[in-house]
Amino acid sequence: MLIPVIMAGGSGTRLWPLSRQKYPKQFLTLLGENSMLQETLLRLNGLNRSPAIVVCNTEHRFLAAEQLQEIEETDSTIILESKGCNTAPAIAVAALKALKHDKDPILLVLSADHVITNQLAFQLAVDMAENLALDDKLVTFGIVPDHPKTSYGYIKKGERIENGFKVDKFLEKPNQETAKSLLQSGDYLWNSGMFLFKAKQYLKELGRYHPTTLAACKDALNKGKKDLDFLRLGPFPSSCESISIDYAVMEKTDSAVVVPLEAGWSDIGSWSSLWDINEKDENNNTIDGDVIQFETNNCLLVGKNRLIATAGIDDIVVIETKDAVLVAGKNQDLNIKKIVKKLQESKRLEGQNHRVIYRPWGHFDSIEEGAEFKVKLITVNPGASLSLQKHRHRAEHWIVVSGQAKVTKGNETFLVDKNKSVYIEIGEIHALENPTQIPLEIIEVQTGNYLGEDDIERFEDKYGRK
Repeated sequence: MLIPVIMAGGSGTRLWPLSRQKYPKQFLTLLGENSMLQETLLRLNGLNRSPAIVVCNTEHRFLAAEQLQEIEETDSTIILESKGCNTAPAIAVAALKALKHDKDPILLVLSADHVITNQLAFQLAVDMAENLALDDKLVTFGIVPDHPKTSYGYIKKGERIENGFKVDKFLEKPNQETAKSLLQSGDYLWNSGMFLFKAKQYLKELGRYHPTTLAACKDALNKGKKDLDFLRLGPFPSSCESISIDYAVMEKTDSAVVVPLEAGWSDIGSWSSLWDINEKDENNNTIDGDVIQFETNNCLLVGKNRLIATAGIDDIVVIETKDAVLVAGKNQDLNIKKIVKKLQESKRLEGQNHRVIYRPWGHFDSIEEGAEFKVKLITVNPGASLSLQKHRHRAEHWIVVSGQAKVTKGNETFLVDKNKSVYIEIGEIHALENPTQIPLEIIEVQTGNYLGEDDIERFEDKYGRK
């Protein structure tokens, strides 16, 4: 049976300010109506497969669970890593988990941040790869290049075999001149980072070349614990190398083969790559949002909240969010990563979170704040509730603007209707719940001498948070 393994880690720093550490690109809707994680799973519809295994970071667990639920992938297993150790260990843990439920399943390993526009061509390539995997081959998918690309690694095709080629060698990202020669030779494919193989065969090869890493993965899985609907791994021992599957296995094994793929594939790793695959206007601009532009060419203009107006610019990226605006040359990927690093070093929130913060119960938008006050718009999902809690340094005033709230205040529990309000004193135990089938929206005004998100003491929480 085919089991999809979805790698949903990573922070997507080159797509800042849309992609943030706590809401990275794989959970964003960059193309179409679904997030990149959702699209990765939806393009598997029609394949004979088991529920997926999704590997992600602990802090993204509720994002992943909610997005899987939205597309009815409720039987999937979500494995949580407290600390990422790159793709080789992550895939090993997924393979070990898969073997607990199947004698020797075939794993289809996919990244959650790829775009594939031709679903049929992709599924046909998967079918061809399955035949090779049944013969104990470790299959990777090589993208047939149509231009010299310097941001992808390359795979050189070796001897032709049924449905593909033996892998001759892997090449790191080339410079422009080398990329042109690789394209002209016709012997090279882009390295997609997608794989298909038997679980046992992958573990066998990983154990051959990195036995201590395999042992560390077994240890982390054995010490794992069920946490709500998640499988939380134990800590990886220090013997576990942070290493990619390419370095750990694919570049060493004699069983590596590549299946060429022409399916409109793209790795959305930068603003320039998003511009590449999007529709353009008559001036070669990609526009998303409220934009007025004059004498603007070859640009990517994304406005999420406010009007963007441009005049006389070329090859520029303008990305607007509620709390940050990026203006950069279209190919300034390295400098955008430096911006994010600077934000993180300065401990600025813009490097980690959007102004809108997502929680398992819904989300909130910090509208305004001063020295001793903060105003939030809080949205609570139908049937969801915040923890029973108290604050030591702040009082809260809640005003219901939409829906109906069920409020616990001290020893009382009561309903608060639209246009009504309730006051929570400093140190008072309280909880907020949405008992209806429509979203609950409240305005929360906080006052006090400390308004940090860590001023919270939880007594009960349905989501297992401390």
